[in-house]
Formats: sequence, C-alpha cells, structure tokens
Amino acid sequence: MDEEIYSLKKNNTWELIKRPANSRTVGCKWIYKVKDGLTATEPRRFKARLVAKGYTQRAGVDFKEVFSPVVRHTSIRVLLALTAVKDMELDQLDVKTAFLHGRLNEDILMTQPEGYTSPESVDCVCLLKRSLYGLKQSPRQWYLRFDEFMVTHGYLRCSYDVCVYYKIIQSGNYIYLLLYVDDMLIACNEREEIEALKQLLNSEFDMKDLGPARKILGMEIIRNRKKGTMILSQGKYLEKVLGTFGMSNSKSVVTPLASHFKLSCSQCPSTDEERNEMTKVPYANAVGCMMYAMVLTRPDLAHALSVVSRFMATPGKEHWKAVKWVLRYLKGTQQYGLVYGKSAGKVAGLCGYVDSDYAGDLDRRRSLTGYMFFLNGCLVNWKASLQHVVALSTTEAEYTAATEAVKEALWLRGLITELGMTQETVEVHCDSSSAIYLSKNPAHHEKTKHIDFKLHFIKNVISKGVISMVKVHTDDNPADMLTKVVTTAKFKSCLDKAGLSEF
Repeated sequence: MDEEIYSLKKNNTWELIKRPANSRTVGCKWIYKVKDGLTATEPRRFKARLVAKGYTQRAGVDFKEVFSPVVRHTSIRVLLALTAVKDMELDQLDVKTAFLHGRLNEDILMTQPEGYTSPESVDCVCLLKRSLYGLKQSPRQWYLRFDEFMVTHGYLRCSYDVCVYYKIIQSGNYIYLLLYVDDMLIACNEREEIEALKQLLNSEFDMKDLGPARKILGMEIIRNRKKGTMILSQGKYLEKVLGTFGMSNSKSVVTPLASHFKLSCSQCPSTDEERNEMTKVPYANAVGCMMYAMVLTRPDLAHALSVVSRFMATPGKEHWKAVKWVLRYLKGTQQYGLVYGKSAGKVAGLCGYVDSDYAGDLDRRRSLTGYMFFLNGCLVNWKASLQHVVALSTTEAEYTAATEAVKEALWLRGLITELGMTQETVEVHCDSSSAIYLSKNPAHHEKTKHIDFKLHFIKNVISKGVISMVKVHTDDNPADMLTKVVTTAKFKSCLDKAGLSEF
C-alpha cells in the first residue's frame, strides 16, 4: 500500500483541496491481489491498488466517452506467427500504473484513501489530475496518451487494428508493437532497435522490462529458437479450470462432444423443482472459463462451446452433461498447444478453410459457420457461430459461410499488408462446388434468387482477384471440426492440419 501511495504521489495523481460546499465526491477503496510469478521459481508478488468507485460517476458530468480499444487476439497470433517463421526477437513490457499516465478532462473530486488521512487534512478531498484506476474514462485516456506518444515519434498506427503500431527502420526491416491495455509485445529482427524503443518508452512512462515474451493474457509462449518453433499453450490455466469444477481426476475422452448429444431447448427445465436444482450448477461459469481458452489457443473447442453456450439462460441436465464431457476432453488434452514455426506448414502466405453444417441448430434450424485461417502454415484465426438467417438449402448455408470467411480474409489480408507482407490473392478453400460456382457466376436462377443481396458482395471481391475460392475435398478440410461432431479419426486429422498437438 505504501508503494502504491508513493507511485500515486510521484505521478501527481491528485492534489488535496478544501472540500467545496455542496460538492459531490467519488469514493475509493483498496484492492489486494497475490500474483503468481512468470516462472515456477519466481516468487509470488503481493499487490495493492487504490481504485476509484467509478460506478458512482455520472454520465455527461464526470465522464463523456469511455470506449478504449485493445489489440485483437488474432493480431497477437499473427505477430507471433511472423516472429516464429522469421525468427525475430520478441520482448514483453508492462507499464507500471498505466492509467495514471492518462490526463483527465473533467474535474473529479475523490475522498482520501483509507489509512492515509492526516489529522490536518481531515476536511480535504482529492482533486484528480490523472485517470485513476476505477474511473470509467481511465482506459480511454491512457490509450489516447499512448497513441499520441507513438504517432509523435514516427510510428504508424495500423488501420486494421488501432492497437498495432509499426515502423520501417533504416535496414528496411519492420519493428512492431502490440498494446493490450498495459501489456506490450515488441518484435523485430534487430535487437538494437528493440532496446532503442524500450529506452524511448522509459523516457515517457514507468516501464517494467519482462525480457523475452513468456506469457501474455494467460497464454504461455514456449519458444525453442534452435528448432525454430513456438508453442502457444494454456496448460496451467486449464489445470486451474479443471480443479475449480472438480474434474481434475475425471476420466478423459477423445473428442470435445460425442455424437449421442442431441441438445435442444426441449431439454431445458420444465418445472420449478428442476430449475431450482439447476441453479446450483455452475453452468455459465464453466462455459465462460472454457470459452477463454477457445478464443486464445484451442480451436478444437469451438464447435462444442458454440453448442453448449446456446443454453446459458436455462440449462438442463443433458446440457450440463455435455459441458462435463467437454471438461473431460480437456482433462486429456490440457497440454495441447498451437505449434508455430517454419515447419508448421508447407503453404506460404495467408489461406483459409470454410465449412458449414446445414440446419445444425435443432431448435431454429439455423446453420453453423466455421472457418480457419493460416499464415505461413500457422493457425491464426478461427470461428464457429450460428448464421443469422435460416438457410433454405445446403448451397445457401455454404455460400453464407463463405461470405463470412471472405470478409475475414479481406481484414487479414489488409492487416498483413500493413505489416509488410504483400499478397495479391488469398485462397479460401471450400468443399462445396455449388457455393464456389455461385460465388463466381453472376447469373441468378430460380433456386438462388431469394439469397440476400448483401451476401453477393463476394462476387465483386472474387472478380477483382483479391480472394480466390478453391475446391477442397471434405477429408482435407480442417474447418470440419468447427461445424459438426466428427469421428475420432477425422477429428485427429483436423487437429494435425490445424497444428494443435501435445508438447
């Protein structure tokens, strides 16, 4: 607590003033946390943080704009894939008390922190000068301050992800910086440039140099530069998840969801007794914990979690059995990770795979879209989600899925282009010949005239040569595991193609 107060005073976070008559103040409180070390040998850290009670702020008076961007998980994986393939240096930094660097535009009065009020200042309040943690506008003010600093010093803000910064150095190479609130990743081929950027950041902000990147957002980065590999894993996180839900000693299974699970709303509780019984089950917590692993490093969970998350409001016993099945799958695969590196795949550049499951939703008969994108053979993006409209044919379902994949391909193509990788055409592989034909042929016939006009934008994209739809056999499409329950052999094949394996 003393260290926190020292840091706050050092940054001139507030000044004590006599409390004005009829003034309204924002409260504050102390938050305590024990943080694990980055490695097993590193000791735990005891951290205290003073936080303003932002929930008492008034919109339009104490704050106006609150939105603050963070780097996309896909952007992080793209940078890590480039780092692994090009054998770049990769360092991590942390900004100490990042929000305190933001400047406030409003006059906010806060009560003095508990335990640090002197007798002579009992009638005083804190007039905030910096964006203290807890204030609703603090993340936005910090981002604006950091963005201004980077742009002023010659770094370019990526137009496809505003938390990605890059600069072309004298040798013609690139240096990249990714910002996720107060965590940063810096990548470059030249160690001297990274050190120069660190000194530049230290001159303006209070930084903590964490050295080579080992862990970010709970994702472990295991790198072997001799073999040219990088593994992204959440093994420790999943171990905690299994312990939290009492599944540490459960019997493992080999697929995330079995074919005998036919989940629908008809299995939701129908009596008050059943509803009361299910309120004792941590259904939403379990799904949420696994969802975090899925969005970072575990694409194999995407389809199963897409199914079980449809029943978050009123889950039934069968739904809970399916969630426990997914946890049992994690028990046997918690040490799985994404493998990046030069040997990850033979295909250079960016390419994608797309698939759909026609009318897979048993309740509303909506179809499921699934896609994967690889950069130099490294899986960097995936998605499994229900389509917003009911498809009337398998062709329409596949065509709708292809539209979503093409939209994502355009975004990824723009991102890697700004990061220095030029690619004229991105191949999107689809196992539906009819969808590919429809995407290339401008003619409309009776069976497809009802398809929403907005889905036909991919025809213009394909005609320009930016995206190319390519036929792929179903057996060679790794996106199959994102849309349906597949056999064990097929699932293992999809995992191998996705570069997800035990390490």
